[in-house]
Amino acid sequence: MARHSNLTHNELVHMRASCKLASRTLEMISEYIEPGITTEKINQIVDTFLRDHGAYPSPLNYRGFPKSVCTSINDVVCHGIPGKQTLKNGDIVNVDVTCTLPAENGYFGDTSVTFYVGEPSKEAIHVTEVARQALEIGIAAVKPGVRLGDVGYAIQSFVEANGCSVVREFTGHGIGRQFHTEPTVLHYGRPGTGARIKRGMTFTIEPMVNLGSWETRILDDDWTAVTQDGSLSAQFEHTLL
Repeated sequence: MARHSNLTHNELVHMRASCKLASRTLEMISEYIEPGITTEKINQIVDTFLRDHGAYPSPLNYRGFPKSVCTSINDVVCHGIPGKQTLKNGDIVNVDVTCTLPAENGYFGDTSVTFYVGEPSKEAIHVTEVARQALEIGIAAVKPGVRLGDVGYAIQSFVEANGCSVVREFTGHGIGRQFHTEPTVLHYGRPGTGARIKRGMTFTIEPMVNLGSWETRILDDDWTAVTQDGSLSAQFEHTLL
């Protein structure tokens, strides 16, 4: 099993550059999120932007994933595959960007945002803002010596107090020169359990929050995860040092 990411100062310089580019990519694509755009067009724009900046779109061909970005609409929890689907007024869509910089054998930056498309419903706003705040609460709980179960508990407590649920099947993860490595970062848990956070670790926090049940299922494409009950789902992700 791979060790957790614990990078040197020089490595962190490169890691920060990758993360900043991933963030800039989300800021760039936000201007295109409107009714009528296809998820394939989003994919093309992200792919071109990353390559123009010397990076590789990390999801492309990763374990067979066919596109350069994940686009997850409404009841899609994560790993939505871009295609002919058109964004409609009232949708919510998570755009999950990961880039490798430099493109060859570089460092990974991983982040995502759930966007509103046009005028969202009250339910869409609720689940999205709960997910946004859940990420902030998770980040605030992180410091050296804290256990990951404490972070998960803080996220879960907030989400459930607001009438939503936290997805169990998908987690945050260590990241650095590898896309996914230790530690596994659960977004639920019990205080005082889990791995202890150490200074210098790099990992993601990325709570997936459902308006209904936390249960999910995978579609026939073997990638797209949707809510079992068809309820809305939202996610925000950040890479932390």
